[in-house]
Amino acid sequence: MVEICVCVKRVPMVGGSILVTPDGLDVDVSMSGFTVSPHEECAVEEAVQITERLGGSVTVLTLGPAEAAGQLRDMLALGAGRGVLLETDGAEWGPVATAAAIADAVRDRGFDLLLFGNEAADTGGYQVPVRAAHALGLQCVTGIKQLQITAGDGDPAGIVASREYRGADEVFKLPLPAVVSVKEGINLPRYPSLPGRLRAKRATIDTIEPSAGKDRLHKAGLRVPVTSSKGAQVLGSGAEAVPALVGLLDELGVLP
Repeated sequence: MVEICVCVKRVPMVGGSILVTPDGLDVDVSMSGFTVSPHEECAVEEAVQITERLGGSVTVLTLGPAEAAGQLRDMLALGAGRGVLLETDGAEWGPVATAAAIADAVRDRGFDLLLFGNEAADTGGYQVPVRAAHALGLQCVTGIKQLQITAGDGDPAGIVASREYRGADEVFKLPLPAVVSVKEGINLPRYPSLPGRLRAKRATIDTIEPSAGKDRLHKAGLRVPVTSSKGAQVLGSGAEAVPALVGLLDELGVLP
């Protein structure tokens, strides 16, 4: 039996072009919506697979506004059994406060394994799993692409986690409880089934009001990087385009 908590984050769902709200503080999702990071979806899938093999339960936890319950239900539809919302007013929390709130919520709850995505899709900070592990006094490994649970006397005793770094495989052996962040590609997340969606829709989301911690980082604004524009120029058609083509090739310096 393995008790696992997976921490996920509500992030904007963006397509080809990213737009910023008029105040410059958020991504404009008026034409899209929200989802969870791909790394975190893989973390949920990994947790569900582990409990399917060894028994136990999967709890998904997120810190965010009341609307983030929708992302928890998406993860419940994938096979998680319980959703916990650390409800905020919707303002962005930095990694220090986020990790502290998660640590307070899971401390002394009997979890064997805390799983995170390697980084959030919006901020890409890579900090929350490590900071949460430090606050809980647990060992932590990041960037994991393979994960195995080692058995003791009828109970899970530890984990064997591996990742690739600069062309070499690194293998870590940790006792449980532990904190692990996984990368996209550790598995292929399943599609939610209709019974799973119905179960998730009926599920009760446990709500906790976390104590707002202090972060030294504050969002000043967002800026979409300027990218070079792409276009095509029609030089002509048929034989009439040959002189223009030769001139262009000469201009590019590809002619002898």
